[in-house]
Amino acid sequence: MPRIPALPQTKGGLFLTDGGLETTLIFHEGIELPHFAAFLLLKEAEGRATLRAYYERYLAIARAERLGFVLESPTWRASPDWADRLGIRRDELSMLNRRAIALLQDLRAGWSGEVAPIVVSGCVGPRGDGYDPGEAMTAEEACAYHRGQVADFLVAGADMVCAVTMTNTPEAIGVVRAAKAAKLPAAVSFTVETDGRLPTGEPLGEAIEAVDAATGAAAAYFMVNCAHPSHFGQALATDAPWVKRIAGVRANASRRSHQELNDSPDLDDGDPAAFGAEHAELLRRHGHIRVLGGCCGTDHRHVAAMSRACTAVTA
Repeated sequence: MPRIPALPQTKGGLFLTDGGLETTLIFHEGIELPHFAAFLLLKEAEGRATLRAYYERYLAIARAERLGFVLESPTWRASPDWADRLGIRRDELSMLNRRAIALLQDLRAGWSGEVAPIVVSGCVGPRGDGYDPGEAMTAEEACAYHRGQVADFLVAGADMVCAVTMTNTPEAIGVVRAAKAAKLPAAVSFTVETDGRLPTGEPLGEAIEAVDAATGAAAAYFMVNCAHPSHFGQALATDAPWVKRIAGVRANASRRSHQELNDSPDLDDGDPAAFGAEHAELLRRHGHIRVLGGCCGTDHRHVAAMSRACTAVTA
């Protein structure tokens, strides 16, 4: 049987990825995104041009810092339940998932002489809300639910799958199993609260250990997302082996809780310089972290500040 290929970001070196795609498009570019569904922009040429320009701002940062880059597809909401809410047919959903990967491959071809390596990642979002686990599926149900999107990424030629804003363990297990069956490397990024725990209350370490136990450690690595570095720093302050499984961070610019962010009418984009310094300190303590990007409220300013601060640490 063919083996799942290794990813460049697991072999060393620092990689960037983008920031908060949806919050950037909504608050900075004034684009309406029903249900935060950025994949809808893939339907028209103008929307695809908007996405291309968005990614190119980040690729330029990677070029300036001579870093690798993980191109994450704008498909966080491109799964069946969200498609139903948006009036998207199943065949159209599949086409848009494949079109997302084609866009990223085209970007990679155009930037290959300036940024290397570039990894094309198919983004899988949660079936429910990225802050609230709601009624969690079983791992079997999650595998069945996400299998179609993973298959689209495979057919389109993605290098990997990344499950972003996972709020519960069974759903993360299901995505990893779906990716494993497709022979695609998978990363899992967990949403954590201000106490460093998943929205279910489960400690981050227990969640990572549970996913590894249920999948034979099939995930290429884990990430932490949708929280400020001050929210999860203490959770990582342990010598437990699971900490070394975390290879990426996509943090929020804001120190607010998820509830406070939901209730706020404005965008809290924090202080990009301080954000960069906090990530540099994180890398000083955890040199195994290799993929850096942003989540809610972050944009290219935050990633630029982060890359400058962190390359100084790793030089």
